[in-house]
Amino acid sequence: MYVVLVNYTAPLQEIDYSLADHAEWLAKHYEHGNFLASGMRDRRVGGVIIAKPMARGKLDAILATDPFSIQHLASYEVIEFAATRTAHELNMLNEAVSL
Repeated sequence: MYVVLVNYTAPLQEIDYSLADHAEWLAKHYEHGNFLASGMRDRRVGGVIIAKPMARGKLDAILATDPFSIQHLASYEVIEFAATRTAHELNMLNEAVSL
């Protein structure tokens, strides 16, 4: 699974202008089952997305379709990790349990 740190690279006025498109993009990927959680970071420096396990290339392709990416408003730091301990509600994502 992945933690994606979204870092704004443009003024907040430009971010705010594209926020509705970004929210629609997020909703689409929740519907497709790609994302588990997301939200804004403190001090509005960017956001965080927690993505389900998938091929890294697929995640990169998804992130490339984010309106923030297309408009060069943000950069992305992707942290991959294997969940080995989870709350019961997330056991289906625990790679140690699902083996």
